[in-house]
Amino acid sequence: MKHGFPSLDNIRSFDDFVLAYDRRNKTAHWVFEHLTFDKVKKQDGIDRESCKFQEDGSVHPHFRSTNQDYKNSGYDRGHLAAAGNHRWSKQAMEQTFNLSNISPQVGKGFNRDAWNSLEKYVRHLTKSYTNVYVCTGPLYLPRREPDGKSYVKYEVIGPNNVAVPTHFFKVVVCENGSSGYELLSFVMPNQILPESVKLSNYLVPIESIERSSGLLLFDRIARNRFLKINGKQT
Repeated sequence: MKHGFPSLDNIRSFDDFVLAYDRRNKTAHWVFEHLTFDKVKKQDGIDRESCKFQEDGSVHPHFRSTNQDYKNSGYDRGHLAAAGNHRWSKQAMEQTFNLSNISPQVGKGFNRDAWNSLEKYVRHLTKSYTNVYVCTGPLYLPRREPDGKSYVKYEVIGPNNVAVPTHFFKVVVCENGSSGYELLSFVMPNQILPESVKLSNYLVPIESIERSSGLLLFDRIARNRFLKINGKQT
């Protein structure tokens, strides 16, 4: 967390990622990861098929999500810190299946496709950069309705009213030594997305994510230290 905490409420620290939990919406405000090539490469005997989704016992029962919330909801239990990012340790991978790290995601066309492609792309960056820092979280964005007014409207699922985010963000900082940083900031709507659309279509200014989420992202890095922002030279 040397580059700053996005917020400081309800912090939960695991072996290989840190999150801030949203007790009202029963999911995380944000999840923070530090990835390297050694952490993400496949290891013999470490497989997500042996992992099970489980309640986070560190969260008060009033504010937990449960597997029952997701049953027959029509949504996947979508990882924020991806299981595939933590292949170096069986325990580290298992911890990503804590439901505090999970949000309701549209399955086919999003979690299993476009979002999965973004996760794979982030892992691929570890081949080119010594350190890759990733912050991921849900967004609840307004939409203009026929009456001309804008509303923040989202579904809730299960007996615990787990919020279904309208969008998800992923902000990535790539670092090679002390020469500088590169920043990538994505927002994807939580819906079926066309296969033909490039990931670059979902790049947005980091400031728009900060304003929408109420978070400060990588605020300990001065903006003039970024050599590239969303693929463009600064």
